[in-house]
Amino acid sequence: MTNLSMTVKKNIPYIAISVLILALLAAVPFFSKPYTVVLLKNILMFAALTLSWALFSGPTGYISLATAAFYGVGIYTAAYLGKVLPLPVMVLCGGLASFLLALIIGAITLRLRGIYFAIFTLSSVELIKQVLHWFEITVLGTRGRPVVKISNTTVYYVVLLIVVLLMVTTYFLKRSRYGLAMSSIGSCEDAAAHIGINVTWVKVLTFALSSFFIGLTGATTATGLIYIDSHIAFDLNYSFFPTLMAIFGGIGNVFGPVIGAAVFSYLREILITRFPYAYMIIFGAVMILTILYLPNGIIGLVQTIKDKVLGGKDATASSRKVN
Repeated sequence: MTNLSMTVKKNIPYIAISVLILALLAAVPFFSKPYTVVLLKNILMFAALTLSWALFSGPTGYISLATAAFYGVGIYTAAYLGKVLPLPVMVLCGGLASFLLALIIGAITLRLRGIYFAIFTLSSVELIKQVLHWFEITVLGTRGRPVVKISNTTVYYVVLLIVVLLMVTTYFLKRSRYGLAMSSIGSCEDAAAHIGINVTWVKVLTFALSSFFIGLTGATTATGLIYIDSHIAFDLNYSFFPTLMAIFGGIGNVFGPVIGAAVFSYLREILITRFPYAYMIIFGAVMILTILYLPNGIIGLVQTIKDKVLGGKDATASSRKVN
């Protein structure tokens, strides 16, 4: 039996659960209220951003805060090309534009490490935002652009497809030689370079791949809006929230970022509605508690409980055999 067959057989329960959840999500627009579709669309959007962030930052250990830059590029791609291109082509262009931007930023910044990389990526968001704002006001004489509106149901299905593609990509990438190279960089970059891995190329390509999916998401969700400008498109919350959601859910597992995005997105919706002036304080408190008591996120907590339960069963079985 091949390794692939053994892996598939081992994960049959997870695959079955995933297919069931996917079928339920696909059926939601047929029996739910419009508000539910919009809420799930926002949750899926954050799930896509969080998975994309974790695709690069999870195995390599580099904390990127440039998510808002690539998301904003996708949004502006939709604003400029939405009237002249069909939806699938326009969304693909948004992904490619973010991919190319990530190649440039990655080639410049991914020789930096630690806090320097994080600060540079965060600064790149503000730089693009302010330059674009200046260009619109000074050169074009206007601020922002209208966006071609598409139904929330269509946007919902496209974002759902992006999340599925991301999960499949993450799953197989982690189990490939390329994924092993990324994990080696995260464990010890110098050792990875010594054994022959082109660490710069691996980091830049992974960074661009994750940004491609962020651009797809931005171009898709922009079609659910009516108007955008640089401050809407390049909102720094789109850099911070995916990072927090990934940490909350657990970075080491493909389901962790999705769970973190789902919980935080729903919590954000409730807090903004009921506590509009205090929800960021509550967010901060939740994150502090998570870092202190759940360093591996929700997935880590579940795995710890599972190990204790199974460990207790094994110990009981062993004692019975001895007796």
